[in-house]
Amino acid sequence: MHMCTYLENKLLDHVLRNIPYTPPSTLYVALLTGDPGEEGDIGTEVSDPAYSRQILSFGERKNGKIKTIYDVEFPQASEDWGEITHILIMDEENNPLFYGPLNTPKTITADDIFKIPLGNLTIELD
Repeated sequence: MHMCTYLENKLLDHVLRNIPYTPPSTLYVALLTGDPGEEGDIGTEVSDPAYSRQILSFGERKNGKIKTIYDVEFPQASEDWGEITHILIMDEENNPLFYGPLNTPKTITADDIFKIPLGNLTIELD
């Protein structure tokens, strides 16, 4: 996963300029059919009336990594979503925080369910 420009700027201001940054109370994951880049462009986010971003929760940090603590399951697709290639983690105000490609892109067609198994979404800062 890569950090988005929005979060990079907030952390730099917070740590180096003493400008407060309040972390989000709720995190969401979005599915995309293209690379959102560092700006977190949501132009390729799935568009289906049945689709909705899902809430994320992370466990304790271990060895510089943090992982999700439960399965993240999206609603059943009511139409074809295309090939999901990337995810984007956002706050409740739609600010992009982290993004990254899937290890294996997944094509979602009507009636499919996209699931991120427990612990398979990992963020590591280096």
